[in-house]
Amino acid sequence: MGPRLVKRRLEDVQRQLAQARESLSVLEEQVAVWNDALDDARIRSLVSETPLQSKEYEELARHVMVANAEMTRRSHDVRELVDARDELLRVWTPKDEHG
Repeated sequence: MGPRLVKRRLEDVQRQLAQARESLSVLEEQVAVWNDALDDARIRSLVSETPLQSKEYEELARHVMVANAEMTRRSHDVRELVDARDELLRVWTPKDEHG
């Protein structure tokens, strides 16, 4: 791979990494809020002992479970992009651009 191609690929990976980190950060904030709501729903379910409260808790628990799985997937994507960036940095040297 030529130096210009490596640099272009490095810039692309860095852009993707920034987007992936931002996406992960937003999801982490959402999951934190949902976990708080889940705790509240669990307590309401235990105190009220009504089917409606139990159903609300179960639905929210499933939602949080899916969000946690997505957070794990996004974390994996970030790690892969970091690895790709690091590999490109190993093969690219700035002096190659100018001869």
